[in-house]
Amino acid sequence: MASLKQFKLPDVGEGLTEADIVRWHVKVGDSVAQNQIIVEIETAKALVELPSPFAGVVSELLVAEGATVDVGTPIIIVDVASTSGGVDVASTGGGGGGAGGGAGGAEQPSAADTLAATDATPATDDAESQPSDRPADTPEVNAGTGRTAVLVGYGPRDDSPVRRRTRTPQTSAPAAAASMPAQSWPSVAPAVAVPNGSGSGANAETDDATAGVLAKPPVRKLARDLGIDLQTLHGTGPDGIVTRSDVEAAADTSRSGAPQRLLPRGGEERIAVRGVRKATAQAMVTSAFTVPHVTEFTTIDVTLSMRAVARLRELPEFVDVKVSPLLLVAKAILLGIERYPMVNSAWDGATDEIVVKHFVNLGIAAATPRGLVVPNIKNAEALSLAQLARSINALAATARDGRTSVADMQHGTFTITNVGVFGIDTGTPIINPGEAAILAMGAIREQAWVHSGKVKPRWVTTLALSFDHRIIDGELGSRFLRDVAMFLEDPASSLLARL
Repeated sequence: MASLKQFKLPDVGEGLTEADIVRWHVKVGDSVAQNQIIVEIETAKALVELPSPFAGVVSELLVAEGATVDVGTPIIIVDVASTSGGVDVASTGGGGGGAGGGAGGAEQPSAADTLAATDATPATDDAESQPSDRPADTPEVNAGTGRTAVLVGYGPRDDSPVRRRTRTPQTSAPAAAASMPAQSWPSVAPAVAVPNGSGSGANAETDDATAGVLAKPPVRKLARDLGIDLQTLHGTGPDGIVTRSDVEAAADTSRSGAPQRLLPRGGEERIAVRGVRKATAQAMVTSAFTVPHVTEFTTIDVTLSMRAVARLRELPEFVDVKVSPLLLVAKAILLGIERYPMVNSAWDGATDEIVVKHFVNLGIAAATPRGLVVPNIKNAEALSLAQLARSINALAATARDGRTSVADMQHGTFTITNVGVFGIDTGTPIINPGEAAILAMGAIREQAWVHSGKVKPRWVTTLALSFDHRIIDGELGSRFLRDVAMFLEDPASSLLARL
């Protein structure tokens, strides 16, 4: 029938060929609006929410949750004749669309979080987006640019009227929830719980049991994974929004008491390896068995770095920024690369050439329930210390909210992995494919240390540098690691020496 429209799985990355269906947000019989989030998928790069290109009624779900499907495979059928004003966006043509979501990731807590003297202020999820009062069949328009929102897999409509979004003043959680109609969600979903409409059940972010709870999609998913009931939590975010920290704190409390899930005695359990975890496993195997790894270690006194972090937090430039020792480690690496550019390079096996990068896309490894992701800060060498701090904060916040894009995880040139946040002293990190080195930052601990000829309590950490021995020989690796260490031992003097 002409009124039945198939939505085919689009390529949400750069040449990705398949994706896993993680969770459907709609069921057969639900009414859907154009641009409403209908399904959550996981690719080898990111967790992505796909909006519907059609307005209508769900006729059939063609793929079950957990299935892996190729790009171009029909995944849902929508009856556009079942709603007035249904629009067939696919027929308008246009260029390729962008992704509707990003990688799920967890904020990497700074090494300072392991210290009793630091001020740990939990980051909260912002709730900037509000539902608009536009008709359900009208594509969302960006209020700042006046451009129509682009659907995943499709170009923008040429005939779309330019409309400005209106914001509804937010009241208390129950009142706000009661006044909001069931409608579509933008690509980055606001952290507002909307009750299921009559006969709709198509709310992208709300379960029937938690209809009145304010929480973002990644937070809801984390709560489900950890077995935490959102209705039992008191949100600490703006307007009572339940944040990732709230869920993790509840999980920690649960673990300290009765376990949420008892593992059966004996037997075995099999866990399917898909998406990001599968891609990471393949990349690590390739790196470990094709790149000759060498790892060097140095244990250093970072007491002056800890004092510098405390001073930076008091400066006006950093008043709204979370400052941690990771910031100084990142700066030390950037200065070290400036002096030893060969560290910031890659091996081209096809041409037997060393490709030296004269820019630094600094990656920060983040461990998430879905696997390891390494988003990077583009052109980090050009940033001031305050700008670098903000970039690290933004990277962490984006990963925490599950919005890391595919582009953010591509073309890295050097990686930092902060194993210290887990209380680990050091490790032998595996080099990220396409790079020549990676630095592991260990836990910062107060311990006895010989300083100025006397044993004193000092803050101490261990750094581990793994590098590709085809590119970096022992002398170069040692000099680079020593430069990074010297900066962290006395950051103020190191910066002054470069003025």
